[in-house]
Amino acid sequence: MKKTLLASCFAVLGAHTALAYPPAVGILGPARNCLSCHSSEGPWKDRAGLIIDIVDKASGKSLRQGDGSFVIRAKRGELKTVVTVIGWRGDKPGPPPYRNAWLYVDPKRISDAGSLNKFAPGWMVNLPMACRVVGDGLEAYAGAHLTALPMTLRAGDDAANAEIELQVMLTRGDSVKGEAKKGMAGNYFERRVRLQVE
Repeated sequence: MKKTLLASCFAVLGAHTALAYPPAVGILGPARNCLSCHSSEGPWKDRAGLIIDIVDKASGKSLRQGDGSFVIRAKRGELKTVVTVIGWRGDKPGPPPYRNAWLYVDPKRISDAGSLNKFAPGWMVNLPMACRVVGDGLEAYAGAHLTALPMTLRAGDDAANAEIELQVMLTRGDSVKGEAKKGMAGNYFERRVRLQVE
């Protein structure tokens, strides 16, 4: 009787598509980006107010290039730590975001159902995704409404130069479970990130 009941529970649970938050792009299903579930109709559209940066933790310098993309360079086997900085400038009008979510993902690996790792092949990483409440401080962005979190990478023996995406959502409010476009204001952005083995 217990085995039958247990089997029935698994059958019912398995009949539904898994849903998850924070970011599940390519993890529990074939979602290409956050817009598969969320809308991008929030108040943070002004590029002058938006902060998306990747900073080298050791030097404090931004890794942004002239075209708006980022380059992370690492020697093979070296631990390289960068800080992902997401936010909104304090001098811009309107309500600031309350929570920011981001994901570093290799678009070519999103449909790879056999792996939870969607980062570039050969690169090890300790925190490729996060969902963090605003409130961090960074000297370069004094007065801004920020999230800032370190991420450590390592170029393994089989790592090669690669291009990945940084997918970002600034949000305020809370999504309704099963109806993610309700209850939460958000804006979605993407940035190209090039990984280079030195």
